[in-house]
Amino acid sequence: MGEIEGTYRVLQTPGSRLGVQKAPGVSTLEPGQNLSTAMASLPAKTHERDLPIKIKLLDNTVEVLDIESKYYGQTLLTEVYKHLNLIESDYFGIEFQNIQSYWIWLEPMKPVIKQVRRPKTTMLRLAVKFFPPDPGQLQEEYTRYLFALQIKRDLAEERLTCSDNTAALLVSHLLQSEIGDFDESEDREHLKTNQYLPNQERIEGKILEFHRKHVGQTPAESDFQVLEIARKLEMYGIRFHLASDREGTKINLAVSHMGVLVFQGNTKINTFNWSKVRKLSFKRKRFLIKLHPEVCGPYQDTLEFLLGSRDECKNFWKICVEYHTFFRLFDQPKPKAKAVFFTRGSSFRYSGRTQKQLVDYIKDSGMKKTPYERRHSKARASTCASNTNMLKQSVPFTEDLRTPGSPASAAAPFHSVHSSSTPPTVLPIFAETSPSSLDTRAPYTRIPEKNTAAPAEVGRKLMQQPGSPMLQGVGFGSLPVDHPQLSSLMLKSSLGLNPAFKVNLNAAGQGSSPLLSPVLSDAGGARIEEDDEMKRKRYPTDKAYFIAKEILATERTYLKDLEVITVWFRSAVIKENAMPEGLMTLLFSNIDPIYEFHRGFLKEIEQRLSLWEGKTNAHMKGDYQRIGDVMLRNMRTLKEFTSYLQKHDEVLTELEKATKRLKKLEVVYKEFELQKVCYLPFNTFLLKPIQRLLHYKLILGRLCKHYTAEHRDFADCRNALKEVVEMTSQLQHSLIRLENFQKLTELQHDLIGIDNLTAPGREFIREGCLYKLTKKGLQQRMFFLFSDMLLYTSKGVTGTNQFKIHGHLPLHGMLVEESENEWAVPHCFTIYSAQKTIVVAASTRLEMGKWMEDLNMAIEMAKKSTEKSGMLLENSVCNRSNRSSDEVSLEQESEDDIHSSHSSLDRQSHHRANTTMHVCWYRNTSVSMTDHSVAVENQLSGYLLRKFKNSNGWQKLWVVFTNFCLFFYKTHQDDYPLASLPLLGYTVSSPVEADGIQKDYVFKLQFKSHVYFFRAESKYTFERWMEVIKRATSSPARSSLLLPKDEKDSHTD
Repeated sequence: MGEIEGTYRVLQTPGSRLGVQKAPGVSTLEPGQNLSTAMASLPAKTHERDLPIKIKLLDNTVEVLDIESKYYGQTLLTEVYKHLNLIESDYFGIEFQNIQSYWIWLEPMKPVIKQVRRPKTTMLRLAVKFFPPDPGQLQEEYTRYLFALQIKRDLAEERLTCSDNTAALLVSHLLQSEIGDFDESEDREHLKTNQYLPNQERIEGKILEFHRKHVGQTPAESDFQVLEIARKLEMYGIRFHLASDREGTKINLAVSHMGVLVFQGNTKINTFNWSKVRKLSFKRKRFLIKLHPEVCGPYQDTLEFLLGSRDECKNFWKICVEYHTFFRLFDQPKPKAKAVFFTRGSSFRYSGRTQKQLVDYIKDSGMKKTPYERRHSKARASTCASNTNMLKQSVPFTEDLRTPGSPASAAAPFHSVHSSSTPPTVLPIFAETSPSSLDTRAPYTRIPEKNTAAPAEVGRKLMQQPGSPMLQGVGFGSLPVDHPQLSSLMLKSSLGLNPAFKVNLNAAGQGSSPLLSPVLSDAGGARIEEDDEMKRKRYPTDKAYFIAKEILATERTYLKDLEVITVWFRSAVIKENAMPEGLMTLLFSNIDPIYEFHRGFLKEIEQRLSLWEGKTNAHMKGDYQRIGDVMLRNMRTLKEFTSYLQKHDEVLTELEKATKRLKKLEVVYKEFELQKVCYLPFNTFLLKPIQRLLHYKLILGRLCKHYTAEHRDFADCRNALKEVVEMTSQLQHSLIRLENFQKLTELQHDLIGIDNLTAPGREFIREGCLYKLTKKGLQQRMFFLFSDMLLYTSKGVTGTNQFKIHGHLPLHGMLVEESENEWAVPHCFTIYSAQKTIVVAASTRLEMGKWMEDLNMAIEMAKKSTEKSGMLLENSVCNRSNRSSDEVSLEQESEDDIHSSHSSLDRQSHHRANTTMHVCWYRNTSVSMTDHSVAVENQLSGYLLRKFKNSNGWQKLWVVFTNFCLFFYKTHQDDYPLASLPLLGYTVSSPVEADGIQKDYVFKLQFKSHVYFFRAESKYTFERWMEVIKRATSSPARSSLLLPKDEKDSHTD
């Protein structure tokens, strides 16, 4: 009595329950290694299929599967997924109603007959189980199509509650997906026979009005729009579980990707983020949430909710466990060993792939290589009436055309039954078997691989319920392609193809979908250009709109940067249990609230831009062609987070101390920095929240400059700018100190031979490549100038790709003078110090001038400093030289040094290769702290079309410019870049006639023989990319020596 029946620790031991028996772990990373294989291999007493199971699919088609009585849930799930040829299957599940009439999920680890009381009479149904926050995370168009069907089901069942306008908009996109372009009489007829909403007659006029605006929209685009609209609704993916709180107030509990949600009616009143939850458990009817102490504050640390029964409570607890594992963990939790004598509590655990495993599997395994033909899922009613008899005769023909051995024709014991609730009218859906005689009308048709010798597969092995939009293959051998009804349908139909395959199609059947991967082959480039031309004509052209788009694009990148900390790094340290609880609390309690705020802020910007572009509520467009009100409202809210931002100094310091003190944390930290998702030094991400304020300040300043004082948006933009200026003024000094500390810690990790680079009072000034005169001639060296010393290093040949310190020179008493004539070496100067004298040469006169200017400035600062730097150097720098101070140091080079000087930028290593020091090494240049500060202000994100010098096509890429580097992604939803291009040393300009570029808004990047062309969508975007790249790579600080003094001063101002 009184024992906890089931517990789940969310953060400290993710995926494990305390004090309970653990089921044996089964890997599902690869096909053939999952639970279904294990279950299939179990000896069976009989192979008779004696249990008919009825399953309703997402299109309301009812399928009957004959299974053995001892089938496990996983085996049934696998059969259904194979039947549908569903790749991203882990998002889905099978649900059924128990005796109490509430829906529960079929568990993979239990036999079906132990879960479903009356399997012969119970109707199971396929449904979406895990709703990702962004449908763009779904890799396959077919998966998005099934998600759209789930949204359709939720609308009909009144689970997805929303306003009449939104409901009408959703139905209009579903209409476009199913029957094509607007035709009023046929639309009305279709709505009479198909019920999308309860009482939809009330808003039929609005549905038709919205549908009229979707002319030319492909089915794939319609599916995407349905998901885009639905995901912004508060009830998206929400399944209520009736409960009450301690006071007896009736509430609804739900779970989502972000945590446990509490609703009163349909209004969300609280969210317990996974980051705040320490443990989930249940005890009889009571559901318990234990929070972290820093979250609950003066309140109790354990929250209690009362559900209707123990079974309901346990069911909700299981769903929470699965959601947390799927969305928050990198991989499945490893089960603990079975208890020998007895166990307490539930042994339940999530047994599928996590979202990260699933995404990686799709990307890495090549499973996404089977393209789809996405078609309108329903034909017109008139076509249906004229071809009913022909349809009946054609069904056997379809059976004969199935490809032997294909997934759709596998020997799954499925047969179809028709639901009694559907009308008897059959709407024809045609499957293309011959280009000359047939047309493909199925919403999705799998195209077989080129090497398949069998005839083309005409459809999935599914018999469609009348009026259903699901897949069906029906052959019409006697109906010519020039039939007027068919030809009109062909013209309205378009298909989205996976770009990994080049499929030749007639122009009338081709179309472009926003769901396609933007990294296209040259053949796909022309299509993108046409789409962009159409977008330019359709979207607003006001400069304010493009400034607002810049806010949206950079906010998306910023949120992804925060996820590096809140999602990826958290998962890494939790998995290894590497970070002390106090430091975990300090780090994540400061960053999580900021992350959650910006998630909401991003949604608001997306909604406003959608309205501005006229995608929704077009008749209200005039009220939404502004962004100032959104900025003002959110900048005032952001002001409340200033206290969190002020703690970032403490967070950085404590994290650095902990990595030095704890070997396990240091290893996890270094390994994390090698992951693709950590595309910058990790502590750089910790500075992003304060740096983002500077971006808001600059963008709002541009808006205020663009607007006239009389513009309706001017006052809001000006007030928002005032709020941001107030915040930045409070945090400016803190940011300067943090940027210096971040740079010192980054160098500490990359330099071998120094233990305490982050000594108090030390400031970083410049890093870069110089050539040092040695006995073997000029040898390449990296130099690092600080406020108290000058270090010089060579590049190591170890796997870590770090730089090894060769010498250090204290600035106290140092003298620098030009010595080109003395040594007959171009751009040469001599550095005299108390320890030694060295001769170095820069790559250009400009570089020499920058080094001499900064050295002289640093020497003057060191003279005024009361703190002697010699004491610091004695304790921090290793491998000191004992050479006499009155002779020029001509070092003997080791073999390692000689080989390392011939390294190239193409060389791969296990260490970060995109840090500024590595780029400086390969490009023979240098960067100062002032350059870093300028680069922080010049960051940009957005879609660009890229073309190589000798290529024909343009590739659409999501491009992020930060830290002197371009990072390339397929889409803005990607977690890590595909490639990067460091821009130090590159020049940016407009193409010349010899380049043969005939497009507008194109800029050219060139370094020696390396040439890239990038094309922007508008004049404003083109000018912004040119501006930020020029300023960051050729900032006033980097080129000031070329300017006269008076011009330099005005430029700096």
